[in-house]
Amino acid sequence: MTPVGKALWYIESHFNEAISLEDIAGVAGVSRFHMSRAFSWAMGQSIVTYIRGRRLTEAARKLAGGAPDILSVALEASYNSHEAFTRAFGVQFGMTPEVLRVQGTLENLELVEPSSMSQSAKKTKLENPRLVEGKPLLVAGLSQRSSDNKGMPAQWQRFGPYLGNIPGQVGRKAYGVLYNGDDSGNIDYMCGVEVKDFSDLLAGFASLRIPAQYYAVFPHREHISTIHSTWMGIFNEWIPASGHELADGPEFELYGEDFDGVKGIGTVEIWVPIKK
Repeated sequence: MTPVGKALWYIESHFNEAISLEDIAGVAGVSRFHMSRAFSWAMGQSIVTYIRGRRLTEAARKLAGGAPDILSVALEASYNSHEAFTRAFGVQFGMTPEVLRVQGTLENLELVEPSSMSQSAKKTKLENPRLVEGKPLLVAGLSQRSSDNKGMPAQWQRFGPYLGNIPGQVGRKAYGVLYNGDDSGNIDYMCGVEVKDFSDLLAGFASLRIPAQYYAVFPHREHISTIHSTWMGIFNEWIPASGHELADGPEFELYGEDFDGVKGIGTVEIWVPIKK
């Protein structure tokens, strides 16, 4: 079973208990960082978001069934107060627990049902990576923080007009860099290019120093819309089976000079930092 499959099993068995990312990673046999990244790529959301959705979905079922005591439902869902539960419930479903109890139906609610562990075990066709010593990089570009990967295409669309017009740009390759991840599944993503220095940054641009690092480099040869599958295969299959351990550092997509952003085809590599 893959790390994400093990995580899903454990979450489904314990989501109404006080569980941590450390607990889930321990059951899956990987680091906290690996678990967080693998789950996000496989499921399209963070572990924290998924657990919250599962807890609130089961709470909604109880309320729609007429549960008489909202505080008891809140406590069973691991919320310490009626107020905290009501806030979270409103964000998740757009209504208060009281309204759902009166309504008595789950129709039109976006419930978070148990995810299939067999789905997380689907194999991805990966080529064997090459292992390389990466040089230090200075990258400048547009950066934004999120808990999922849905905004990346629009971010690249905003960045496109800058390509070739960035002061100090080195070469014509572009980088999609993931960095500053946290236990809640939030991470920064930068669309950028290598630059000689940061002395003349454009307005609104972020800068990032990537140190020299040892990498596993995976080619992605299909349309860019399927790159999610390659990322998922790396974290959910190759790393657990390879005996390698993730290093704590930025990982990135490298778009070659031949990459066509309009057609979504061309040379793309995924660079994942690993320990020697």
